[in-house]
Amino acid sequence: MSFLSRYMLRLARKRWRIRAFRKRRELRPVIDRTDLIKGDHILVFTTFRNERVRLPFFLKYYRDLGVNHFLMVDNDSDDGGAEYLAEQPDVSLWTTPASYKRSRFGVDWLNWLQMRHGHGHWCLVVDPDEFFVYPFCDTRPLRALTDWLDASSIKSFSAMLLDMYPKGPFDVTPYREGQDPFEIAPWFDSGNYVISRNHKYGNLWIQGGPRMRMFFADAPERAPALNKIPLVKWHRDYAYVSSTHMLLPRGLNQVYDEWGGEKASGVLLHAKFLDTFARKAEEEMERKQHYANSHEYRAYRLAVSKEPDLWCKWSEKYINWRQLEILGLMSKGNWA
Repeated sequence: MSFLSRYMLRLARKRWRIRAFRKRRELRPVIDRTDLIKGDHILVFTTFRNERVRLPFFLKYYRDLGVNHFLMVDNDSDDGGAEYLAEQPDVSLWTTPASYKRSRFGVDWLNWLQMRHGHGHWCLVVDPDEFFVYPFCDTRPLRALTDWLDASSIKSFSAMLLDMYPKGPFDVTPYREGQDPFEIAPWFDSGNYVISRNHKYGNLWIQGGPRMRMFFADAPERAPALNKIPLVKWHRDYAYVSSTHMLLPRGLNQVYDEWGGEKASGVLLHAKFLDTFARKAEEEMERKQHYANSHEYRAYRLAVSKEPDLWCKWSEKYINWRQLEILGLMSKGNWA
């Protein structure tokens, strides 16, 4: 990469950090328990809107992994989610009625909170429907992974977004508050993924899976990106550029081995396709707060009216992380 290209990326990182600093004014604290955060705590950062039914299992899942504190931004929910979170002893909560779209889809808000509270911590940035799976997660807490990453001088860890779905239409089995969503949606595509490299930022770009074959078959290039770098040993000078798809400095995006080996990686099980999906798609179409004039949700709304079934004869039923490693969707690398 040329000196000019590196210089332009440094300017871009400075611009994103300044923008996040300015956007802090849009956040109003509901309950701030960040004084409880200790130096070795693992933190989760999340934005959400009207996800009350998902929150109990989301918190339990990450507590069980070993997360110590949740820093969450409520984007003007009206379903009681904010009130529920305000009562949780390990949650700090901010709220804002400001535009999700103009905050770069929540990135500015979370960049600020990570600048303010995440420095020196392992920070996991996930949505309420994303569940982090990493090598040995069934026997080792998240701290075992972060300790190994620290010992290996690795500062970022990638996880492919894996869309999970039920067999049959989404609304057949209602999702109950506190329920494991993968009791309802245990299926995923084991193949059907394409990978390219973003030369500007150095990250991989992954697309495919059920959303591409079902909702974007006519325009696969517009299918959502599945590459994520959700776990980072944060420094106040860092900044996410686009969701958790890529960040700066550029070196944090090189979470793959260019010399023939395999770096350790994980998966984010994506519990999007439950009976709540149709209502969410309709709400987001009305709000028009998502990327590219909500073209993704336009595709969803059109397909939902036909009661789609994402299951196909190539679908795999989720068992555990070892299954995902055998299928090549994640890797334990040299972590033994």
